Amino acid sequence: MRKTTTLALLATGLIALGCGSGAADKASDSSGDNKASSSSGDEGGAKGDDKPKTAKIGQPARDGKFEFTVKSSKCGVAKIGNDMLGQKAQGQFCLVTLNVKNIGKEAQMFDGSSQKAYAADGTEYSADSGAAIYANKNAETFLNDINPGNQVTGVVVFDIPKNVKLAKLELHDSMFSGGVDVTLG
Repeated sequence: MRKTTTLALLATGLIALGCGSGAADKASDSSGDNKASSSSGDEGGAKGDDKPKTAKIGQPARDGKFEFTVKSSKCGVAKIGNDMLGQKAQGQFCLVTLNVKNIGKEAQMFDGSSQKAYAADGTEYSADSGAAIYANKNAETFLNDINPGNQVTGVVVFDIPKNVKLAKLELHDSMFSGGVDVTLG
């Protein structure tokens, strides 16, 4: 019975990924339009093709239609979930608690898998969407549409080697946006 539940959850996730790929393209198109209009008035965010300002934990940082605030970062986690349903890290999980607010004028899809993390030497790590399912009770970071003015708080998960420490995050409103940096040090 529990294996059936796990398989149903995985199948639903794969279907959502397939359906969401077209929505991500649409989101990136509208995000590109927003960048041009936001370059004239967004304080503290990305301005055109200029390099975005770097924020710290607890400070808001903007990319496109989203304002991100990293609440916390916790590394060294070996497993997420419970004994019956969960995922073991290849190295260690780093759990980044993130608040995402839609500052645009239309719904925008937040995709945790568009977020990136970097070690001090510049090595890039992608988010682990499968592990994020177990870290978030309501799937806040898995292809979630956020209406204008609304915000969600969720956990983005990175599976990195045990001897690595993350130095910064690169947060994106879509997979094609320029991103904004948040230092973790």
